[in-house]
Amino acid sequence: MWGSIPERRDHALSRRQTLNRCATQAPQDTRDYLSTFHPLFYNVTAYFIKCLLTCIAGCCAKTTVAPLDRVKVLLQAHNHHYKHLGMTAVICTYPLDMVRVRLAFQVKGEHTYTGIIHAFKTIYAKEGGFLGFYRGLMPTILGMAPYAGVSFFTFGTLKSVGLSHAPTLLGRPSSDNPNVLVLKTHINLLCGGVAGAIAQTISYPFDVTRRRMQLGTVLPEFEKCLTMWETMKYVYGHHGIRRGLYRGLSLNYIRCVPSQAVAFTTYELMKQFFHLN
Repeated sequence: MWGSIPERRDHALSRRQTLNRCATQAPQDTRDYLSTFHPLFYNVTAYFIKCLLTCIAGCCAKTTVAPLDRVKVLLQAHNHHYKHLGMTAVICTYPLDMVRVRLAFQVKGEHTYTGIIHAFKTIYAKEGGFLGFYRGLMPTILGMAPYAGVSFFTFGTLKSVGLSHAPTLLGRPSSDNPNVLVLKTHINLLCGGVAGAIAQTISYPFDVTRRRMQLGTVLPEFEKCLTMWETMKYVYGHHGIRRGLYRGLSLNYIRCVPSQAVAFTTYELMKQFFHLN
């Protein structure tokens, strides 16, 4: 029924040879593997992989500089406990960012909120319900476009110019595709940091405005900062440009430069890891 022993041995050997041949002939990278499917499936899958890489890069960057973000909030709102010290919210998570800012602004002995749940309840009850969680949304939206656009444009430009004029000095073959040049890791960090610094400089007044509007009733000048333009006008009129609209920028460089450096570098490395070059 099962054939002779030599036949079974030959069958097993043939099966192993087939598996080995399939393994050696398997697609060498993610792009080749995906291309064996329908083109639409390939495009959609590649898009989601790139989104995943961006999320991973963002998480690494945010974790690196999280402690500095709290100090920046205190500076932007002119918290009197920090006079001696010199974006990115998506609409669906904006209430969480609002509560985070309120809690970050609190200092020892001046706790308006006892915790996250209490902050949510207090804002909802005293600041107009759900609309209270979206104070400062307009400057957030207006600031996101120049920040993201300038940072990616600057990084892309630096990368392109560097690889074009000094490929040997600044570049190396990609680990997943030797025919493609990528920046060396330390050059990636440098270009990402420069891109982040330039983008932050351009969009920073929107960030200051957003933070002040988010703090709302916590600040004594609350009634003079109800809209984005009123807030900008108040900050500029009372504190000027350097000590108002750009207050805390030097500290923000310390935060955003390593953040963007880590983000762009992680993104480039993950592209190689997933064979997307």
